[in-house]
Amino acid sequence: MRGSPSEYRGVHSHLEAHPEASQRLSKTSRTAMAARQRAGDYRGFVLLSILLGTPWKIRAEQIRYLVPEELEKGSFVGNISKDLGLEPRELAERGVRIVSRGRTQLFALNPRGGSLVTAGRIDREELCAQRAQCLVRLSILVEDKMNLYPIEVEIMDINDNAPRFLTEELNVKIMENTALGVRFPLNEAGDPDVGTNSLQRYQLSPNRHFSLVVQSGEDGTKYPELVLERLLDREEEAIHHLVLTASDGGNPPRSGTARIQVTVVDVNDHAPVFSLPQYQVTVPENVPVGTRLLTVNAIDLDEGVNGEVTYSFRKITPKLRQIFHLNSLTGELSTSEGLDYEESSFYEMEVQAQDGPGSLAKAKVLITVLDVNDNAPEVTVMSLSSSVPEDTPPGTVIALFYLQDRDSGKNGEVICTIPENFPFKLEKSVKNYYRLVTAKNLDREKLSVYNITLKATDGGTPPLSRETHISMQVADTNDNPPSFPHSSYSVYIPENNPRGASIFVVTAQDPDSDENAQVTYSLAEDTIQGSPVSSYVSINSDTGVLYALQSFDYEQFRDLQLQVTAHDSGNPPLSSNVTLSLFVLDQNDNAPEILYPTLPTDGSTGVELAPRSAEPGYLVTKVVAVDRDSGQNAWLSYRLLKASEPGLFVVGLHTGEVRTARALLDRDALKQSLVVAIQDHGQPPLSATVTLTVAVADSIPEVLADLGNLETSANPDDSSLTLYLVVALAAVSCIFLAFVIMLLALRLWRWHKSRLLQATSGGLAGMPASHFVGVDGVQAFLQTYSHEVSLTADSRKSHLIFPQPNYADTLISQESCEKKDPLLTSIDFHECKDETSSIQVSSGLPLFIQGINFA
Repeated sequence: MRGSPSEYRGVHSHLEAHPEASQRLSKTSRTAMAARQRAGDYRGFVLLSILLGTPWKIRAEQIRYLVPEELEKGSFVGNISKDLGLEPRELAERGVRIVSRGRTQLFALNPRGGSLVTAGRIDREELCAQRAQCLVRLSILVEDKMNLYPIEVEIMDINDNAPRFLTEELNVKIMENTALGVRFPLNEAGDPDVGTNSLQRYQLSPNRHFSLVVQSGEDGTKYPELVLERLLDREEEAIHHLVLTASDGGNPPRSGTARIQVTVVDVNDHAPVFSLPQYQVTVPENVPVGTRLLTVNAIDLDEGVNGEVTYSFRKITPKLRQIFHLNSLTGELSTSEGLDYEESSFYEMEVQAQDGPGSLAKAKVLITVLDVNDNAPEVTVMSLSSSVPEDTPPGTVIALFYLQDRDSGKNGEVICTIPENFPFKLEKSVKNYYRLVTAKNLDREKLSVYNITLKATDGGTPPLSRETHISMQVADTNDNPPSFPHSSYSVYIPENNPRGASIFVVTAQDPDSDENAQVTYSLAEDTIQGSPVSSYVSINSDTGVLYALQSFDYEQFRDLQLQVTAHDSGNPPLSSNVTLSLFVLDQNDNAPEILYPTLPTDGSTGVELAPRSAEPGYLVTKVVAVDRDSGQNAWLSYRLLKASEPGLFVVGLHTGEVRTARALLDRDALKQSLVVAIQDHGQPPLSATVTLTVAVADSIPEVLADLGNLETSANPDDSSLTLYLVVALAAVSCIFLAFVIMLLALRLWRWHKSRLLQATSGGLAGMPASHFVGVDGVQAFLQTYSHEVSLTADSRKSHLIFPQPNYADTLISQESCEKKDPLLTSIDFHECKDETSSIQVSSGLPLFIQGINFA
């Protein structure tokens, strides 16, 4: 490619604007211009463009820079930001970086100046050997747009290597009868530089017998030959010492020397002759080390020492000497190291055959290396998003990969695949670049981390593959509300619980993560019996533990409904509710309450009457008690705790009825004291006691007489007993009169109270049914026992008349108040007030001794 005149003018104008660059490049530019004028090429212009940092675009979409080798690290190569149309500050913002295909990063980006600089020392000879043109290809990746810009940087040679001989001493043996003009090939020097910086000429030190002739081969290689100019005389001078100097065309030029020792020997009129002028062999790159590649053969017609041929390398680099081995006696060429097609696919070298006196013959050896599929594909991750939100839409690019295979042909063709069960797909970009994009919607709660295996496979036989594993996190979004394991909860708490005690724990799970999964709890606003829920129960917002703020009373209320709300900490927050039913369990915290007999307000003890004619099973009275608890805690049982006459009375276990166990005897005391215990079935059980006084007599005067006889029989011989009896009788009469008046007053008071109870629908209307239910499940009925007592006027002695007891149900009449449910939940005494049995009073002074009358 030749530069246009306008481009040349641009270079010259740049030199005029920068005189220091013109001075620095004057010699180089003049040499380049002269070479371009002579050879018609563009190398001088290229060199100027490199050193001035001028971008050279081969195509509209490709940028080329020229740079000399051996520059210091950080040296300017080209203005990338300008050539890409970007500001220097945009390089970092848009993620502009270099994507290199080589093993070593040769260039770097200077983000401040927006320029491409060298990343280290560049050795052109190491990079491109002796190729005429050394190009380094790289790409500039603009990451935010996933755009690639191909870049070519041509590395120009400088004269940094001097010509060097393979050996510093050359031994030449010449027969003394050698004719004048005979030429003796010498080992040439090597110079890894190219162009004018490579080897240009040889020079021989001044002497009398030899001159130097330089031959040029087809590939431009210069071969020095020693020419005999004057006959040799071994007896006059057996050894001649010469110096051969090789110089390049650099500025300044470099040179290397080799010492030549010419040994004059006796006559040897035959030189070795190779069987072929050129040896060729083709081998695969995976041949084992030590494999014989070929055998060179040279024949010398002389005999003895003059006919003994030895073989050696003539034209070979130090690197090739390490790879190949030549047997000096047999001429077998074998490998010393493994061959690598990717490093070099062709080797060319020269071997020489030398007989004993030193006659030489040379031949070329050409080795072609065939590629085998011995390199697995390589996957390079150019860009990767380590975390992707779960609400990322399909088609989003999350990674960029570059595939390469060092093999060639089919062996270097690479395809890339990923597992099919992932919500991703691969899309091929430019050349060997692939993009990984989302194919479906992601869900972090199903899978939060994707371990993706990229498998690159080449087209060789058999194919080779390599796997690359990448891990991608799915970032959480708040798309799940907290959830409770159950839709509702039932909590049971015993009454009389301590204040502040924890009663339950609610737990809500949120499958999100971090703040989106941090759950807080709260109670919904509500009221219970006119008070807010927060005055009864509180909840720990972090743990969900419910605490009782009050000590609950089963008799006050038995259940309450709560609604717990769980909120997460996302933005916006999500929530869910759960219903919690709190049931208060009854505790045995109420002892039985005795309704009958009631304790008199004046401190006296009530008296129950039993006739002497009572038969076994006679109902004397009934103890009535209730318990404010419920269930088993309210089941009551009665037992006779203490009696003045054991065995005379019995108490019904479930009814509380006091009955005679046997017939009354004359020896039985007139006054019997009973202590009845009432106990519930709670754990532990609670109990109450009541003391009953039972008077045994057929009439009231008889009771008084019997009581008097009991006192007189104690001291029959006492002279003052009569006086005491009179006083006692008078006192008893007064007490009896007062007792009758008190009973009348008490009767009137109870009648008045019953009227009040009727107005208020009864004092026990709200009592639960279990208070009247025994353990046997049968409805207990309270009964009233009426006795009619009359005093006759025509008799001086009053008599107590005990008719048969009249059993009347004063609480519930089976005829008028019977209900369908065997266990009554409440009793309305007002409805049954007309069923109360009345008491008939005779014409004499009536005496009412009434047990229990709930009217």
